[in-house]
Amino acid sequence: MNAVLKSAANDTAWPLQARGIVHAYEGRYVLQGVDLTLAPGSVLGLIGRNGAGKSTLIRALLGLLQPQAGEAFVFGEPALRMSDASKVRIAYVPQQPDALAWLSAAQMFDYLSRFYPKWDRAYAQRMLDRWQIVPNKVMAKLSPGERQRVDLIRALASQPDLLVLDEPVAALDPVARRELLREIALRAGEQGATVLFSTHIVSDLERVASDIAFLHEGKLLLHCATDDTKECYARLWLPADQAVHVPADALSRRRHDDGSVSCVVARDAGARWPDAANRPGARIDALGLEDLFVEIAE
Repeated sequence: MNAVLKSAANDTAWPLQARGIVHAYEGRYVLQGVDLTLAPGSVLGLIGRNGAGKSTLIRALLGLLQPQAGEAFVFGEPALRMSDASKVRIAYVPQQPDALAWLSAAQMFDYLSRFYPKWDRAYAQRMLDRWQIVPNKVMAKLSPGERQRVDLIRALASQPDLLVLDEPVAALDPVARRELLREIALRAGEQGATVLFSTHIVSDLERVASDIAFLHEGKLLLHCATDDTKECYARLWLPADQAVHVPADALSRRRHDDGSVSCVVARDAGARWPDAANRPGARIDALGLEDLFVEIAE
């Protein structure tokens, strides 16, 4: 089940698709053969520690970065040669929004509305009022949280078919994060949009994501429905005298002071745990999503 790639008879059905994406900075690989497909209408949470390669993968998926190997597709088109017709179907919010910072929110919205046929002026104004953002204040003078909210309003007001968010609420406190994630899920649900958002905050995933993908050290370790994680993955404990039987495809492994070993394992196609789970003294423990993240990421 590692790095699951959902197949399709017709690639044009997929809003986003990556095939074998490889990229490095100064000789250090941040993406190592990543395959990823987003199904239409899904809300995929891309999770990983800071520096795991999430932002690089997103930029490669959207054609904002040319990977050293592999290719990405948006609505079936090569991401690096995307048509204008596809571009207007996408809304992207980077981790640190800084575009058009010399404009006010009202000026930016007026400018962008000319490029997006489905731009929802009433929604944009309503959200500025709701979040008490002064529409005529230059964005460079807004707080980081306010600027992040303005960029999210901008993205949602365009009524995209594909919404891509890179750490969309990183600058916000937990209450504001929850409110914004609820708004993203509600708006995307109303529009039937496909959503990809990256985060390292596990609680954000559990609130809005229908699927999760776990990126670790440049590799996609798992991709499954959020509700399936507890059923599909678990911690396997093996006593010291059985430690040599750790499954070769374990997602993580940790040796303890007493010689015992714990590792994260997945059920096979027949919903069976690895044979090592039947060794003398072995134990399988259920994992919540946050525990799963910690076990793999550490």
